[in-house]
Amino acid sequence: MEYKTIEKKDPAGNTVKVLDATFEPGTPESKGVGEDRGWRGHMTDRNEMLKYLKNGERYWYSHEWYGSEKKK
Repeated sequence: MEYKTIEKKDPAGNTVKVLDATFEPGTPESKGVGEDRGWRGHMTDRNEMLKYLKNGERYWYSHEWYGSEKKK
């Protein structure tokens, strides 16, 4: 894939080349509809969804970190 570049000035006033938009044109496919429901497709009822979300909140917002994010 050939990347497009544009020229801009940096804070010092020098001209530098930077990448232009690198996305492919088109529209994204929808998720969450029908059989392709993303993470919700693995849950059978509302209680399982709530349990999943509460565990995620505990992971991100608790004072006890897990895994590689644990800081000493």
